[in-house]
Amino acid sequence: MPRVLVVGESWFTYTVHQKGFDAFHTSEYTEGGGAFLDALRSRGHDVTYVPSHEIPTRVPATAAGFDAYDVVVISDVGANSFQLPPETFHHSVPAPDRSELVRSFVERGGGVLMVGGYLTFSGIDARARWGRSPLADALPVTILDRDDRVELPAGAVPEVVGEHAVVRGLERSWPALLGLNEVTARQEASLLAECAGHPLLVVGSHGAGRSAAFTSDVAPHWAPPPFLAWDGYAELWDRLVRWLAGAER
Repeated sequence: MPRVLVVGESWFTYTVHQKGFDAFHTSEYTEGGGAFLDALRSRGHDVTYVPSHEIPTRVPATAAGFDAYDVVVISDVGANSFQLPPETFHHSVPAPDRSELVRSFVERGGGVLMVGGYLTFSGIDARARWGRSPLADALPVTILDRDDRVELPAGAVPEVVGEHAVVRGLERSWPALLGLNEVTARQEASLLAECAGHPLLVVGSHGAGRSAAFTSDVAPHWAPPPFLAWDGYAELWDRLVRWLAGAER
């Protein structure tokens, strides 16, 4: 079975509680990708999960380190976390660019999936910065150089628009999503699904490997509970990961 490294989908929240004259703070840590991880594991995939704050210590810092995986999934975490490890940011010590290592991994035959969110593709206030990273060349989409969020608070139904092993036999319409990242599908890539007139699922190749972009969330808030409960949810990710790993044509 494909060996999958999933990176991101975690965050810390700090809240100020103001009660009249007085205020106090609380903090919370959340991992939001549980449904996605469960879906992959339920289909037998060997999944390693690395939360966003553990990237400097657990995502490989050498090309050889990525040989332990067939597919890398990056979900809702920005390029800074891959390019600015503590030794570089705090101490000005050179260190490997993990975004370049992922690009090289794909070029050598691996698979990469970028999942949408406030800190993938370009992201909120363009802070995700993936379009300015080496990995951008391996993705099947062109990333905008601005805040790329498309908010769809009333919901929009995704539609399958392409023929491909990943979507063959799936429902043509999927449960509504509440937003996505705006991108442009590369000319040589395959557009498989759209949402509100924007690319939602795009697949392509880079060197000897394969790449995919899913521009909405795998979890709330853009992916509401009906999408997570959809009968095709696990099937979609299973097929996509198998294709990225080269197991499906």
